[in-house]
Amino acid sequence: MTFRNRAQAGRLLAAELHRFEGRDPVVLALPRGGVPVGLEVARALRAPLDLVLVRKIGAPHQPELAVAAVVDGEKMEVVLNDEAIAGLGLPAGYVEREAVRQVAEIERRRRLYLGGRERAAVEGKTALVVDDGIATGATMRAALRAVRRRRPGRLVLAVPIAPPDTVEALRHEVDEVVCLSMPADFFAIGQFYADFDQVGDDEVRALLEQAAAYAKPAAGAA
Repeated sequence: MTFRNRAQAGRLLAAELHRFEGRDPVVLALPRGGVPVGLEVARALRAPLDLVLVRKIGAPHQPELAVAAVVDGEKMEVVLNDEAIAGLGLPAGYVEREAVRQVAEIERRRRLYLGGRERAAVEGKTALVVDDGIATGATMRAALRAVRRRRPGRLVLAVPIAPPDTVEALRHEVDEVVCLSMPADFFAIGQFYADFDQVGDDEVRALLEQAAAYAKPAAGAA
């Protein structure tokens, strides 16, 4: 399966998630690429859209290889990729030093994207954690554990594309996985998108403003 762009992937994903409409859903997107996908899901389900701010800690000289991830929340969560750390023989303190740097970036993004806006309530609700795809799963695992701590009634991982072994490794973190395609010949998320241009900070802010704007009439009607 190849997606035209993230918005189309979001609409296709929303169709698979339609059964959650009316079950108090809240959509939690991983910025930046997950936000265009999450917007389409939130719009279709008439749900609030919020962010899970998470940062990968890459290996020295191999920044795309995740050795750990840091995620924002009531308590900062660091999830380690023990196999990668052991295999690379990383020096003592490397992950801790990088975690401090990534926490600062999370704080910057929270101010940039959300300003003073309150985060969406999750406790007791159906939390749909959305991204544009998953590769190794280290970043997503950190995000899911942070959301689980917020005590949702049901935790659902929802993505357009991911390799089957990564999906299986994440199943025990959630109550349900919805993944549109799980190709065995998976090399990178971008190979399954015709348009996989980087999502910028300005676009993230604009999409969040769109979500807030269409959510207001629904809230007023209720």
